Amino acid sequence: MTVEWPGVDAQWSREIDVPSTSSADAPGTVRRWHLLDNGAELSGRGLAPKGTLLCVHGNPTWSYLWRRLLAAGCDPAHPWRVVAVDQLDMGFSERTGTFRRLADRINDLGDLTAALALKGPVVSVGHDWGGVISLGWALAHQDQLAGVVLTNTAVHQPAGSPIPAALRLALHPAVHQWGTTTTDAFLRVTHSLASPPLPTSVRNAFMAPYRGASRRAGVGNFVADIPVDASHPSFAALNNVAEGVRRLEVPALMLWGPRDPIFSDRYLKDLLGRLPHADVHRYEGAGHLVAEDRDITPAVFDWLAARFEADGDSVAKAATPAGRPGSVPLWAPLAELAAGPSAGGRAVVEMAADGSVARSLTWKQLEDSVGHLAAGLRQAGVGPGSRVSLMVPPGVDLTVALYACLRLGAVVVVADAGLGVKGLSRAVKGATPDVLIGIDRALAAARALGWAARRVSVQDLPPGRRKLLGVETSLAALARAGAARPTVAAGDPPAAIPAPDSPAAVLFTSGSTGPAKGVLYSHRQLAAMRDTVAGTFGIRPGQGLVAGFAPFALLGPALGAVSVTPAMDVTAPRTLTARALSDAVAAIDATVVFASPAALRNVVATRGGLTEEARAALGRVGLLLSAGAPVPEPLLAEVQALLPAASLHTPYGMTEALAVTDITFEQIQVAAADAADGTTPGAGNGVCVGRPVHGARVAVIPLAPDGTAPGNTAVTTAGTTGEILVSAPHVKEAYDRLWLTQQVSADLPGWHRTGDVGHLDAQGRLWVEGRLAHVVTAPGGAVTPVGAEQALERLDAVRMAAVVGVGPAGTQAVAAVLETVPPARKAGLAGTALAGQVREAARTAGVSVAAVLVVPAQPTDIRHNAKIDRTRVARWAASVLAGGRPGTP
Repeated sequence: MTVEWPGVDAQWSREIDVPSTSSADAPGTVRRWHLLDNGAELSGRGLAPKGTLLCVHGNPTWSYLWRRLLAAGCDPAHPWRVVAVDQLDMGFSERTGTFRRLADRINDLGDLTAALALKGPVVSVGHDWGGVISLGWALAHQDQLAGVVLTNTAVHQPAGSPIPAALRLALHPAVHQWGTTTTDAFLRVTHSLASPPLPTSVRNAFMAPYRGASRRAGVGNFVADIPVDASHPSFAALNNVAEGVRRLEVPALMLWGPRDPIFSDRYLKDLLGRLPHADVHRYEGAGHLVAEDRDITPAVFDWLAARFEADGDSVAKAATPAGRPGSVPLWAPLAELAAGPSAGGRAVVEMAADGSVARSLTWKQLEDSVGHLAAGLRQAGVGPGSRVSLMVPPGVDLTVALYACLRLGAVVVVADAGLGVKGLSRAVKGATPDVLIGIDRALAAARALGWAARRVSVQDLPPGRRKLLGVETSLAALARAGAARPTVAAGDPPAAIPAPDSPAAVLFTSGSTGPAKGVLYSHRQLAAMRDTVAGTFGIRPGQGLVAGFAPFALLGPALGAVSVTPAMDVTAPRTLTARALSDAVAAIDATVVFASPAALRNVVATRGGLTEEARAALGRVGLLLSAGAPVPEPLLAEVQALLPAASLHTPYGMTEALAVTDITFEQIQVAAADAADGTTPGAGNGVCVGRPVHGARVAVIPLAPDGTAPGNTAVTTAGTTGEILVSAPHVKEAYDRLWLTQQVSADLPGWHRTGDVGHLDAQGRLWVEGRLAHVVTAPGGAVTPVGAEQALERLDAVRMAAVVGVGPAGTQAVAAVLETVPPARKAGLAGTALAGQVREAARTAGVSVAAVLVVPAQPTDIRHNAKIDRTRVARWAASVLAGGRPGTP
C-alpha cells in the first residue's frame, strides 16, 4: 500500500489476516486488518520496547489519529511499541458487509491481538467509541493489561440527560443514512470540530479511507450502534463495560478536550466516578479531536515514565503518605471557641452599605450553624469526596457553608466571579461539582450556561423562582432539616472525620497568565496555611480582622479571629472605599486589615470624606496585609499616613501557596537603599518581597539565555536569576485535572515551580523580576521585565508600564508600552520627547528599549485589577509595529 499520509512513516503501515471468532461472521472466516505499527522500526533500530500501546480510534477516524504516538514511541529515551488499529469496516481494513455491534468489535479486537501474539505489558488507548471498545478489550485481557489511556469518550449516559444533540441528529431516520453513508457530511462535521482547523493535507488523510458511499457503511453502522436506551441491542454490552470498569485497578490517564459538543465534561465526571484513581489532564480550548488539537504525546509518555518501572514489566504503585503526623483540622478552632469563654462573643460580622452591622454570629451560633448545615447536607447526600461549588459572597452564609462542607469531607470549589462569565463557566465546568450553592445571580448563570450540578439557593425562594432556576433546596432548609435531626440515627453510618491527606478544596487562580487553574488542597495543607499565617503575622484568637481580600475572609474563623466583611464587592477589589473600611474596623474594633492593592488604591482615593471618628478608628489598626500584586512604595506611603499605627506587610504568594515571603514597608525602604548604594550583592532589579514566611524555603533554577529554566538544580546564590521555587507545608497538593501541568510544576521533588522569575540577594531577600512566560529573549540574552518597568514608572509621565518582547524568540526587540499621566487619548507610538525619557530610564536598568508605545489604559487581570496582561500587550505591540491599526490592547 502506498502511504501518502503526513506524519506517517511508510514502514508502519501493514496488513494482517485474522481468523474471526465473532458471531457476526461464519465459522472459518478470515478478516483482513490494516494497522499502523512501529514495531519493525524499533526492532531495526535495536530498541527494546518497554511495552505496547494498543490504540483504538473512534468514528469516523482511523489509525492515522495516533501518528504522533507512533513517532514518539520510537524515541530511544522512551521506546514503546505502538499498534494503532483500523477497526473492521473502518480505515483501510476490510469492508465485511456485516453489521458489527459493540460486542462484536470488542471480540474483533481480541482476535487481532491474538493474531499479533501481543503480550503484556499492554496499555490500551482509546478515543470516542474506540474508548469503549478498548475498555472492553482491557476487561477481557487483564492478564496483559498494564494501564488505560482514554481521550474524549463515554461508557454511560448520565441519568436524566439526553444523548448529545449532534448524535441525536445523526441518528434521526431522516438524516442517518444520508448524513453518514450516502454523503461524507458526518466526516466533514467531525473534522470541523478541530481547533485550530486541520491543515488540508491532514484533513485529506482522514478522508482517504472513506472515498465513496461503499467505503462508509461502517461509519453509518457505528452511529446506529449507539445505545440510546435499554431496548437497544448493544445496551447490555455497553453496560457490562461501564460496570466492569469499576473493577480495573491499573493506572489510568484521561486526556480531555473540554470544548467537545459530544463528550462533554459530564462524561469525564462519570468516568472518574468509575475510575476514581485516574490521572486527568484537561486541555483548555481543545475539543473532540483532542489528539489533533493538542500534542498529547508529552502527557502520555511522561505518564508512562511516572507510572511504570524502568523495565516496563510492572506497574509502579502510587506512593501514599505514611507515618506523617496528623494536623488540627481547619474547622477545629470553631468548636473550641464555642465551648469556651468566648462562646457569646461575635465571630463573623457582615456590614451594610450604610455602615451598620447587617448580620453577625457568635462563636456558639457559628458552631451550631455549621453543625446543622453539615447534618442537613449529609441527609441530602453530600459526603466525603462530593464536590460543592460555593458561589456566595464572603460573610455569614459563605463561612457557614464552607466549614460545614469541610467538616463533612466534601471538596469545596471556589471560583471567583471576578474571572468573568467565560472564565467562571470554564472553571465550574472543569471542576464538575456535584452541588452548586449560590446566590440568585450565580443560580441564574448556572441555568443559562448549563452548569451540571444540583442547585441550592442561599435563602428560601418562592416556588416560581425556585422552579425557574432549577433549585432543589436552600441552605436555610438544609439547616432546618439538620437542626431537626442533628445526630446520627439508628442504622445511619457514622460520620467520619476527613483524613488529613484527603482532598478539601479546589481554589482557582486569577487567570492573569492564561486560563484559570484549579488548585487542589488537602485538609493538611489548609491547616498548614492557617498555621503559616498565624505564625508569620502573629494573629491570635480574639483579634478583630477586616477581610477585604476574599481568601482571608475564609481563614478568619480558623485563626480564631473575629472577622468582618466590609461593604464592597469582593469580586471587584477597587470597590472598597475608605468609609467602608473604617466602618468595618469600627464595628469590631479591628486591629488587622487584609486588602488587595487595587482596594488600597481606592481607599486612598476616597479618604477625603472621612470623619475624625473614622480616622481615629483607622488609627487603631496595628497590622495591614496586602497581597495579590506588588504594592508601589508611593501607595504604601499614602496608606501609612491613613493607618499611622499599622505595620504594613506585602506578602508575596499565589493561589498555589498563599504566602511565600513577607516584607514590611520599612524593609522595602531598606532594600531600596541597599539596591541604590550597591552594598548588598544581588539587591535590586525587581520587586523586593522579603524573606520566606514561617516554615517556607525559597530557591531558584537558573535562567538560560533562551529564557527557559532548564535542569533541576535549586540554588540560592545571591544575584542568580531563575525560576522561583518554593517549598512549604502549605503548598498545594496538585493542579486539579491538569496532570501534565502538575508534573512540570513538581518535577523537582519537594519544590513547586512558581512560574515567576527572580533572585535572592546576600541577605536572603527575594526579588521578583516577572513571569517566566514574559521573559524577553533579546539577542544579548534574556531580559526580565519588572526592573525596567519600575524604572519607567518612576517617570512623572508614566502611571503603569509594561516591558514586552516583539519578534521571533532569541532575536526579540524590547518594547515599552505605557499608560501615561495624563492618559493618552489614543493608542499608538509615543512622542519623541517621552520616548527619549523612557529609553534613558530603561538604560539605567540595563535594558535597551527599541520601541515606545502609549495606551489610554493598560489591560489588567479582571480579578486583582493590578496585574498587567503582558501577553496581550505583546500581541498588540507586535501588530502595531508591523503596521497594523493601533486600536487598543
